Amino acid sequence: MDFGYMEQIRERISAASDGTVFTNSDFVDIADTDTIRKIMQRLTQKGLLRRVSKGIFEKPKYSSLLKEYVAVDPNEVAKAVARCYHWTIAPCGNTALNYLGLSDQVTAVWSYVSDGPYRVYKWDSTKLEFKHRTNKEISGLSYITRIVIQALKALGKENITAKIIAELSAKLSEDNKNTILTEATEATDWVYEAIRKICGAVK
Repeated sequence: MDFGYMEQIRERISAASDGTVFTNSDFVDIADTDTIRKIMQRLTQKGLLRRVSKGIFEKPKYSSLLKEYVAVDPNEVAKAVARCYHWTIAPCGNTALNYLGLSDQVTAVWSYVSDGPYRVYKWDSTKLEFKHRTNKEISGLSYITRIVIQALKALGKENITAKIIAELSAKLSEDNKNTILTEATEATDWVYEAIRKICGAVK
């Protein structure tokens, strides 16, 4: 093992915030895959990293209030996996509703739509699921637009009430609204109509 490579990888991890999730692919500019794998194993043994799943690691985050390490954030794991495979993803179902504060229901499965293949990752009692989609409501859109579209679809047309419209409108910044209104024009008609109401383009 080249300890020069190890030091470069260690420095990158040390510079990141606690709770940051890494995959082996985050270091391919430093060393080859086999060397990275060995170094990540070594740094895990030393306690600098915590293994989440195969090829996925977290820089542990300690809570001085709870006096224990905080559980890894599934959303950060999802983003790291998407970054690794160059997927476009968005939370869907209850995951999207939770993300936007429209539901406080504890979800057993963290679900995402993706333009990659169907994949499932498990660790501890957490399950992360990527559902394959290739449609106009994922690719080429900003993250906030994707989430809002998926949240509306999770609710269903019949459940888009004036209260939901008001809640989402209050949560989104004006910049967010302008972005979503511009990007979501190809969404399903009823979804875009709801978006227009959320963004104040129609009463």
